[in-house]
Amino acid sequence: MNSYREILHKLSVFTAKYYTRLLIKGVLLFLLFGILLFIGIVSLEYFLWMGTSGRLILFLLLVGAIAFIGVKYIVTPVFYLFKLKKGISTKEASLLIGRHFPEIGDRLFNLLELAEDTNKSELLLASIEQRSNNLQPFTFANAIRLKDGLRSAKYLVAPIVILGILWASGNLKSFFGSYERVVNYDMAYLPPAPFKFVLLNRTMNALES
Repeated sequence: MNSYREILHKLSVFTAKYYTRLLIKGVLLFLLFGILLFIGIVSLEYFLWMGTSGRLILFLLLVGAIAFIGVKYIVTPVFYLFKLKKGISTKEASLLIGRHFPEIGDRLFNLLELAEDTNKSELLLASIEQRSNNLQPFTFANAIRLKDGLRSAKYLVAPIVILGILWASGNLKSFFGSYERVVNYDMAYLPPAPFKFVLLNRTMNALES
């Protein structure tokens, strides 16, 4: 049964690589959605100058949404990767591998089903060992390409462009200043006056009539 144990090890390596790719994709999606959400919420406060109740809602929305996408795209794949939570089974993994390697097809799945037979006769054990030997040349982990997880990186261009526009307009500092108002939602802030006084006579001298 040494060959069969090697097959199970290869399946374990495949599963680890599968969730590693999922984690890479998740980190990129977390950054994408997190930045866009941050910009969206800060934009609302920047343009509307909400009161304390409105800023509290924005703050809770920001924290809640960040926590949700963090759990969905990062924490969950980490749990699967380190087997803290049950992920795909060996049979499910075998189907994924079979779709990638036409030469394998259902052979790996059938091997796993055969190994579950409680009647461990010598003929059955010999069949399992022979089928396992036939699958030895395949590296199951090659069915997963880690670079596929990087495809979402192209979408990060959108928030970078938005930040670039803000920087070019000279409003980047004031824009992110509204983030402080969201965080300090219980403090009162007054919006800037729509006008300002410019003192033209710096000497404070005037002609006597």
